[in-house]
Amino acid sequence: MDELTRNAIIRRRIAGVSIRGIARELGISRGAVSRAIAAVERAREEGADASSPRRPRRASMLDAYGPVMQELLERFPQITATRMLEELQARGFTGAYTIVCERLRLLRPRPIEPVVRFETKPGRQAQMDYSPYTIDFTREGRRTVHAFSYVLGYSRRQYLRFVERQDFATTVREHVRAFAHFGGVAHECLYDNMKVVVLRWIDDEPVYNPRFLAFATHYGFRPHACLPRRAQTKGKVERPFQYIEGNLLNGREFTGLEHLNEVAAWWTDQRADVRRLRELQARPIDRFADEVPELLPLPRKDAPTDEVCYRTVDTSGFIQHDHNFYSVPPGHIGERRVVRIGEAELAVLGRDLEVVARHRLLPREVRGQRQRLPEHSPERHRRAHDEDLRARFEELGHDALAYFDGLLGERRYGRHQARKILGLLTSYNREDLAAALKRALRYRAFGLSYIERILVAQARPRPVSDTLAEQVRASVSTSLDADAIEPRSGDDYQHLLGEEDDDGDTSTQTEDHPQGPLS
Repeated sequence: MDELTRNAIIRRRIAGVSIRGIARELGISRGAVSRAIAAVERAREEGADASSPRRPRRASMLDAYGPVMQELLERFPQITATRMLEELQARGFTGAYTIVCERLRLLRPRPIEPVVRFETKPGRQAQMDYSPYTIDFTREGRRTVHAFSYVLGYSRRQYLRFVERQDFATTVREHVRAFAHFGGVAHECLYDNMKVVVLRWIDDEPVYNPRFLAFATHYGFRPHACLPRRAQTKGKVERPFQYIEGNLLNGREFTGLEHLNEVAAWWTDQRADVRRLRELQARPIDRFADEVPELLPLPRKDAPTDEVCYRTVDTSGFIQHDHNFYSVPPGHIGERRVVRIGEAELAVLGRDLEVVARHRLLPREVRGQRQRLPEHSPERHRRAHDEDLRARFEELGHDALAYFDGLLGERRYGRHQARKILGLLTSYNREDLAAALKRALRYRAFGLSYIERILVAQARPRPVSDTLAEQVRASVSTSLDADAIEPRSGDDYQHLLGEEDDDGDTSTQTEDHPQGPLS
C-alpha cells in the first residue's frame, strides 16, 4: 500500500468514518484498511515505521522478473495483468495470474483523488440511490429487498422505503412518493449510472433514458449523472446507508416487507430527521424549514407510474406476467390485450380500454402460480352462455325450449348446434323456425341438419331485402333515444303564423307592413 492511500485512510479515520465506509470510498478491502490503521497506531505507540511490515517480506518467484515488469510498465503504462502474464511466460515465468496481478497493483498503485466536500443552497440539489439488503423476515422468510433513498442536499432530510425491485416503474413511483413526502422537488438530483436513468456514456457524456427525462420534465427537475466509479460524488446519500444498517436494521426483527416499511417510516420521522448531524451542527428537520420555500412546487397531476404492456390471452384464459399467470374472461381468449401493472395490482383492459379483469399482484418470489378469479371460471361462463341460449329459445315458444333441453342432452356439441339453429333466423321467419322445432321435437330429431331439412320442405326463405331491412331497423332502434318526441299536429304551430281576429281568421299583418288588397 502506498503512502498516499495510507494517508487518506488515517484522515478519514480521524474524521470518524467507519472502516467499512473508508473501504467503500477508497475502493479497497476492509482488511487493508484495518491493517493500515493498526500499523499507524503501532508506530505511534512503539515508534516503528508505519510503512514497514512486522516481518520481512518473503522472497517471491516474481523478484527475478522485477526489472522486466518495470520496463513493460514504463513502455505501456496501461498494460493489463493478463498481458503482463503472457510477456512473463514468454520469458520463462511459471507462476499464476494472481501473483502477477498483486505485484502489478503494488507497482502501479491507483491514484486516489481527494474528495472535496461541497454544500449546496437550500432546495437546489437532491441525491438518490438504492442499496440491497438480505433480511430474514419472521413470516416471509429470507428475502432480498432494496432501500430506495432520496436525500435533500442542504438539510440531509431523507425519504426511505424498501422495495422489491429497482425497475423503472418502481423508481419513478418512489420518486413521486418522495416528492409528496417533502411537499416539493429539488431543482437537481444526482444519480449513479443505473439504467433507469442513464442508458450509456458516449464521449464522456451520459445518454439519459428518454422515459426518465420525460418524467423529470413533468416535475421540472434536472437529472445529473455522476461519473462512472465515482460513488463519493453522492456522499450525502451513500453515507446514510451506514446509519440505516447500524441503527434501523440492526437489532430489530421484521415480519415482512410491509412491516419493515412501517418501522422505516417511524424511524425516519422519530430518529433520522431529529438527530443532530456532527458536520452541520444541526438537525435535518430544522434545516428543512429553510429548504421548503426553495423547492419546486408539485404539479396538480402526478406523472403516471404504472407500467403498460401488451399480453396475449392463452387458450386457458390467462395472461403471463413476471413468471405468474392471471385469468381473463373466456371471451378474450386468443386476443392481444393491454395490461396495466401498478405497485400491487394488475389490470387487463378490453377493446374499448375498459377494465375486464383486475388482480392483486403476486409477490415477486412466487413463481409459476395461476390466479383465477371466480367470475372467470369456464363453468361459470358456460352457465351464463347456457342461460342466454335458453332465453332465446324460450322466446320461440315452449316447444322450442323443450327442443333446446333435448339438444343439450342428446348431442355432444349441442351448444354449438343451438347457436347455428338460432342463426337460421337470418334466413327464415320466427314462426317458420318455431314450427320446425316443434315438428323435430315430436320425432326427437335433435340436430341442425334435421331443422334445415324441415325448413327447406315446409318454409320459404326470407328475401335478402327483408333481412337487410330488419337489420337496419334494429340498428336504428338501438341508436335512437328511448324518449323520442312524438309527432305533433299542425294546429300546435298556428300561433307562429299570426294572431287570430274576432272571426277566427288569422292575420299576418303588422303595423309597419300592412297588406293591401290583391290586385
